[in-house]
Amino acid sequence: MTLPQGLYDSHLHTPLCGHASGHPREYAQAALDAGLSGICFTDHIPMPRWYDAPWRMRRDQLDEYIQTVQEVQREFAGRLDVRLGLEADFHPGTEGYVAEVLEAHPWDYVIGSVHYLGAWGFDNPEFVDEYERRDLGTLYRHYYALIEGAARSGLFDAIGHLDLPKKFGHRDPQGAAALRALDTIALQGLSLDYNTAGLRKPVAEAYPAPDLLQAAAARQIPFVLGSDAHRPGEVGSAFVQALDTVLAAGGRVITYQQRTRQDNQA
Repeated sequence: MTLPQGLYDSHLHTPLCGHASGHPREYAQAALDAGLSGICFTDHIPMPRWYDAPWRMRRDQLDEYIQTVQEVQREFAGRLDVRLGLEADFHPGTEGYVAEVLEAHPWDYVIGSVHYLGAWGFDNPEFVDEYERRDLGTLYRHYYALIEGAARSGLFDAIGHLDLPKKFGHRDPQGAAALRALDTIALQGLSLDYNTAGLRKPVAEAYPAPDLLQAAAARQIPFVLGSDAHRPGEVGSAFVQALDTVLAAGGRVITYQQRTRQDNQA
């Protein structure tokens, strides 16, 4: 199926994160081939050296990231709108460091994501056995408390993959904490990353789940489509399905430029 005009993939990674492949130029070409109007690179933000070092670019690679994406912007000018952002982590105690990095460049879009509960990288398949030691209700309450902290931090434009702990099939048994988090996201004026990567994971469902999608749409929270691509072949993955799903729920799809909402999408 052909994608409607005006769609952007606003969640893309690069090899600098240490767990993606393909030059950013290949991601841009894949987007062009798929019929997208634009893309926004959002690679994993540098963090303090003690934090998750193998899974993100180093601080001394930040300029390389910016320069590489700018080269792709020039190469595809007039054919594909290429924007530059970051996927930034919310982890209590690191907010000052994150703010420093965000001040280093005029980014187009910043996703705020929670990947850790304490020291546990809960979305890393190497550590999935830890779920068997956790009470899921408590886990999700702690997770959504962090999501609320991210929303209140003032650092981000959108919250990434809202219900990420379901990645391996461990679903929220309650749901109240998620709704409170949506209330906070709406109050703070943030958007949600509608992330099709979940369709490629064991849970086989986009983030957020249909009930959370509807709850977010009812709160007038807009959505930013993202494939969370870690290789060129994933760019724009399942975007026809994603757009239909969001619109059927009464949601609105937007994008960001210079950290300002753009309503030039479907």
